[in-house]
Amino acid sequence: MQNSLIDTYKRHINYLRISITDRCNLRCIYCAPGMPIKKMPHESILRYEEILRLVRIGARLGITKVRVTGGEPLVRKGCCDFLEKLTRIRQLADISLTTNGVLLKRHLPRLYEIGIRRLNISMDTRSPEKYKKITGIPAFDRVWGSIHTAMEMGFSPIKLNVVALNGINDNELADLARLTFSYPLHVRFIEQMPFGNQPPETRQPLLAPDIRSRIESIAPLFPVSREANDGPARRYRFSAAPGEIGFIAAVSQHFCEQCNRLRLTADGRLRPCLLSDQSLDIKTALRNGAADDTLAGIFLSAVASKPRKHGLRCGCTPPSGQMGAIGG
Repeated sequence: MQNSLIDTYKRHINYLRISITDRCNLRCIYCAPGMPIKKMPHESILRYEEILRLVRIGARLGITKVRVTGGEPLVRKGCCDFLEKLTRIRQLADISLTTNGVLLKRHLPRLYEIGIRRLNISMDTRSPEKYKKITGIPAFDRVWGSIHTAMEMGFSPIKLNVVALNGINDNELADLARLTFSYPLHVRFIEQMPFGNQPPETRQPLLAPDIRSRIESIAPLFPVSREANDGPARRYRFSAAPGEIGFIAAVSQHFCEQCNRLRLTADGRLRPCLLSDQSLDIKTALRNGAADDTLAGIFLSAVASKPRKHGLRCGCTPPSGQMGAIGG
């Protein structure tokens, strides 16, 4: 089916990231740094059947890739049942889950059974003590154990998301990259993005060129060819390594010209750009009994309003709100 979701700059939008909850069982310093977390009322959060209806409409318009996120999606009851219903939408070629991994192990058999194979797992350190410092919870062993179990069960690709934190985990970046010599993991290094009302930073954020230079001190990196459903990561590998290295440089080397995504927030707004506060309310029309064509029109409007690029490098105000309610 021809993609109807083509924006003003001729980008084909085929990727929908869905936040199913703003709740999380961690308190990561880069997601909610030292501020109270205002939770959405339960009645404000989209019901699963509402999300599924919107995904079916999006799929008819050209969405072929969906990633389910949170908050932490596995804290929401019925997440796996919802994922199973997503797998029945025939137009979707790629369904994946982003999780912090704390609750993952118990859900792995069901996820495998329903056909989910692609996992993104947050793991910013290999130190249990530092993990607690970053997340507020002593759960490193649970997460690392879940990663090993997922590899043994045949989940692939398993992507480890590492937010590079200057003065916290910057001395571990090379060690995290070395994981790819031993395991078929995709270790992705992400620049810390300004978000919400963050306190003034005492250190400059680490940007991709610096991150990469630290990793290339191990050995040369070789580019990996992009595939049709790739995200924003620039992909590399060490020679003979079973795993991969990726760099996500939203701040220093933005990938806006290739951006192919919309975000559906937990409270039912379509967000054309993560790093902008612009969004369109689709929940009100949905709950007021709007026809599918009307809801499709809101998808088309969201795509039409997608900016050419975000403004972080031109001194614009960072987006407000909590990352967990948007879907990252």
